[in-house]
Amino acid sequence: MMIKPVAIFKNQSGVALVIALIMMVVLTVIALASTFTSIFEIKLSGNKRGSTDAFYAADSGVQIVLANVANFAYSGNSTSVALNPNPTGAVVKINRELKTDGTPRDDAPRGIGISATAFEFGHHLVESTARDQIEIGPMRSTCTIREKVVQLLPTLQGGAP
Repeated sequence: MMIKPVAIFKNQSGVALVIALIMMVVLTVIALASTFTSIFEIKLSGNKRGSTDAFYAADSGVQIVLANVANFAYSGNSTSVALNPNPTGAVVKINRELKTDGTPRDDAPRGIGISATAFEFGHHLVESTARDQIEIGPMRSTCTIREKVVQLLPTLQGGAP
């Protein structure tokens, strides 16, 4: 007696177990993929938060230094470390901008539209470096902002009596 091939396909014992196992594998793969995607997105947003925090800390260092005119008084050299009461801990350095011959630059900036004879100009380069404020991971973000500042100093017109 031969068993017809059609009879083998009509026997459905154990098919429900196979389909259930395949569905479990598919659902497990979907769950693992979503977990790995979520972990990656959390790390990515943490890095973005850290770099944004470092940027704003460095920017606050520049803004606080610019508000204090005493920071632009040099004591014999061309570099000054700014008086910085900034709680973010940004390190700010102020350098005189120099000409190619090494002397401090004191000419009028291009396109300023005012008389160069009535003012003296002090050219400064402000550099602020700050780090991320929250220590979560082993690597912290660092940001450096460089800004050029021109100081306008009025000169005495005419002779002093």
